[in-house]
Amino acid sequence: MAFFWLRRAGRVLLKKNYSEVATKRGVTPANPRKWAPAVGLLNLICGGIAVWIISGVVLWIALGVLIGPFENYDSWSAYAGLTIWGKIIADFIIRFQAHPIQFGRKKVAPSGEHP
Repeated sequence: MAFFWLRRAGRVLLKKNYSEVATKRGVTPANPRKWAPAVGLLNLICGGIAVWIISGVVLWIALGVLIGPFENYDSWSAYAGLTIWGKIIADFIIRFQAHPIQFGRKKVAPSGEHP
């Protein structure tokens, strides 16, 4: 999970690949460059937190080294759950803002023909 989030952040922020920015049913928004910093930072932050949690749990179990609140299952699972759910909700909010709901009838193309 952390690998995919960090890879996506690298694609968006470093390689300027906007094909994965705020997609809705596989369709990018009208201006994906506008939403790229938000999506890239979200993936970078959540990927970094996931790596921190994974390494903290491994170091605590294997060596007894404490680099965060990973002394018991409840604390590290709470941080992991908050990270995952926060990422899902933030992605939903960004996607919802990039693809606003349009109420009413769909506008006909200006070709002059009406169905």
